[in-house]
Amino acid sequence: MVCLGNICRSPLAEGILKSKLAEDQFMVNSAGTEAYHTGKPPDPRSIDIAAKNGIDISHQSARKFVADDFRKFDKILVMDRSNLSNLKQMALTEQDKSKISLLIENNEVPDPYYGNPDDFKKVFDLIDQACQQLADQLQSTKR
Repeated sequence: MVCLGNICRSPLAEGILKSKLAEDQFMVNSAGTEAYHTGKPPDPRSIDIAAKNGIDISHQSARKFVADDFRKFDKILVMDRSNLSNLKQMALTEQDKSKISLLIENNEVPDPYYGNPDDFKKVFDLIDQACQQLADQLQSTKR
């Protein structure tokens, strides 16, 4: 799960998807395309909306996406077209590029950073719906 700074959207996406998948069968992580917040916890508003939905993301720590992530992960899901473009430029191979897609096909998850708690709720709901579809898809292929 990738967004710009790895403190609002992608930590939510990591926490939400982890809550929907068997931990022993899937590895879910998040990162940012920029290192603005490396080592810092998620935005308090993301932590709050996740907690209100029974998900604890307070232990997460922001990190920058690195080239080795292409090797580690089968799917790299991004929140918006800008970060999609940034990762495609980082990709070294066509196989790397093929792993990258928007979390919500043909749509973006808006960045709530400059918004209010309602914006974080809307983002949570968007990500939750997308992660439920993704979890259903991933679990059906594991069977």
